[in-house]
Amino acid sequence: MSKMKTNLTTAEKQLLRKMYWRSFSLYAAVTPSKQGASGVSYAMQPFIDQFYTDPEARRAAMIRQMAYFNTNVAMYPFILGISASMEKENSTQTDFNAESINAVKTSLMGPLAGVGDSVFWGVLRTISAGVAVSLAQSGNILAPIVFLLMFNIPVQWLRWKGGTLGYTLGSEYITQLYQNGLINTLTKAAGIVGLTMVGAMSAQMVKLDIKWNMVMNGQTVMKTQEMLDQIFVGLIPLTITLICFYLLHKKNVSINYLILAIIVLGIGLSLLGIA
Repeated sequence: MSKMKTNLTTAEKQLLRKMYWRSFSLYAAVTPSKQGASGVSYAMQPFIDQFYTDPEARRAAMIRQMAYFNTNVAMYPFILGISASMEKENSTQTDFNAESINAVKTSLMGPLAGVGDSVFWGVLRTISAGVAVSLAQSGNILAPIVFLLMFNIPVQWLRWKGGTLGYTLGSEYITQLYQNGLINTLTKAAGIVGLTMVGAMSAQMVKLDIKWNMVMNGQTVMKTQEMLDQIFVGLIPLTITLICFYLLHKKNVSINYLILAIIVLGIGLSLLGIA
């Protein structure tokens, strides 16, 4: 591989600056089905307007950038930069696999969220708070300012550099993958990682424990949840997830109706003492 290209045009630098400032809106409008997708779309809009002149191609890119997205805010611009570079390649290469854009985004957001949450929320925030609390206990009025500076300077530096790094890395290596015919391999690998991440999120976020047990002569003879766990851990949450997926994508049921149905189901099962 050749050395990474770091010479950006004036237009690209302007786009990256817009992306950085717009990236602060990631979780300004969160929805259960999309999380920060609207923030991603807003941050990517300058690139889409720049790269796509055909209205239909621009529309397709805007829809593509509205896919589900959730990651750590410090690592987020790096993913934006890679996504922007791939949109650029897609706008110039007629046989570019557009599905690879969301596949790469999905595969990166999970691992980078884990790294970012551990480093910035788990370590940096704790250290910054510890220093600030020590200053506050000694009566130093600068304690909150010290906390904000210690935490935000590294985060914002990474956010700024990460966006540029992601864009230049993508421009260089995605092009070489395309020229070498490896873009489809990348798409498949990223898709596998992304599906694994989504499966892990479903197991973590969807909870339903059965409280109803089989009782005879005042004694519990079978605990339903333990029995289900022996068959398949997380069987009911997985079933609910797959049913929602089927209704959403195959039957075109509105996400609002699904959310309302889940709320009603949860309240009903709780009142009945089943879950």
